[in-house]
Amino acid sequence: MRFLPQTEAEIAQMLQTVGAASMEDLIAHIPAELRQKAALKLAPGLSEAQVTAQLQALAALNPGAGQFRSFLGGGYYRHYIPAAVRAIISRAEFATSYTPYQPEASQGTLQAIFEFQTLITQLTGLEVANASMYDGASAAAEAVLMARRAAPRKDVVALSRALWPDYRLAIRTYLSAQPQIKIVEIPFDPQSGAIDLERLRAAANDRLLCTVAGYPNMFGVVEPLEAISEIAHRAGAWSISATAEPLALGLLKAPGEVGADIAVGEGQSFGLPVEYGGPGVGFFAARLTHLRQMPGRLVGQTRDRQGRRAFCLTIATREQHIRRERATSNICTNHSLCALAVAVYLSLLGAQGLRELAERNVEIAHYAAERLAAVGVGRRFAGPFFNEFVVEVGDVPKALRAAEGRGLLAGVALGRDYRELQRGLLICATETNQPADIDLLCETLREVA
Repeated sequence: MRFLPQTEAEIAQMLQTVGAASMEDLIAHIPAELRQKAALKLAPGLSEAQVTAQLQALAALNPGAGQFRSFLGGGYYRHYIPAAVRAIISRAEFATSYTPYQPEASQGTLQAIFEFQTLITQLTGLEVANASMYDGASAAAEAVLMARRAAPRKDVVALSRALWPDYRLAIRTYLSAQPQIKIVEIPFDPQSGAIDLERLRAAANDRLLCTVAGYPNMFGVVEPLEAISEIAHRAGAWSISATAEPLALGLLKAPGEVGADIAVGEGQSFGLPVEYGGPGVGFFAARLTHLRQMPGRLVGQTRDRQGRRAFCLTIATREQHIRRERATSNICTNHSLCALAVAVYLSLLGAQGLRELAERNVEIAHYAAERLAAVGVGRRFAGPFFNEFVVEVGDVPKALRAAEGRGLLAGVALGRDYRELQRGLLICATETNQPADIDLLCETLREVA
């Protein structure tokens, strides 16, 4: 958007309208000594062309992500996005984040959300899904709050330590307003990288509200979600699964099939580029019996007077979104544009295409792990993994610097969030990685292993 300044005549007309003789009159209430200190010493103005050229030169000093071969993961993932996704979400009809309260004027937006919800239920194996979760971390926190509403007498939340750090932090932040709830972190097994089931069993008493585990987890390891759910249910607690790489659900058993009561996660892999900070699009699915406790928005399908298929917000009233004291959540901004991208992406792939892409990711990641092991860079954990895994190197910062010098983003250092994994490097390989990328990664890490 261009900035077009006002002319002198326009400024004079505005001053006359507000009853001021000059611009100085508008700020006369500010003490003169403060106005003198705040005086701006600006250089002479540049033309639009000169400003554009200067900004382009500054931007060129920063290396762009496209200049690197990347193996970054840890919660956000690189996948090829078909051109049709951007073409559809760029249509002006969808360019709004306003909640579609008026169904007669919002059928397109409402249908897009409905289709998103339908696809999420198919992906998670649960009966009902909502929309408008900000991201995977906030969706996980909302899931814990939902469990608390359904079981207010229980007060212990068991978090897997192998859950992503930002997910754990978001849950702690949300629960900070309820100090009566106790959060217990269940350590991961040092051999498999999955949750320590024995420690979870020890924590599963009649006070346990819910368990929250990644599926797969932060280390890329596929958690034994069925066993986790069984332990939770024996204690009368809820089982919550969190999935940051939803492509894995194209291959793994759906969370609902292995006992999860709520399945949440991040949908960024489905049609949204990695933007180093967002936007994301959380998803949230649950069983139909828990429908009334769900946060966010729910779009339902109905029929109009002519018998045609129609859509509208249902179950929750408008006050659900704007009155804090009556709401099950306070999610207000509508993330339907991101949800639309997910729906378009999944529709283009279809069930078979999604499975084939998931299989391709498994093949590439396991090939990378085997190649690295052959040059002395072995996996840290033995548990089954999808498209990311942890390796051990002697000096992680040195390895990352060496890789960057070769135009390579080698992975995510784990030492900051996991002190016990100072030598741990999380590597993610997707369909965007070529064999030459893996060759370069092996060569680089072998030299610093």
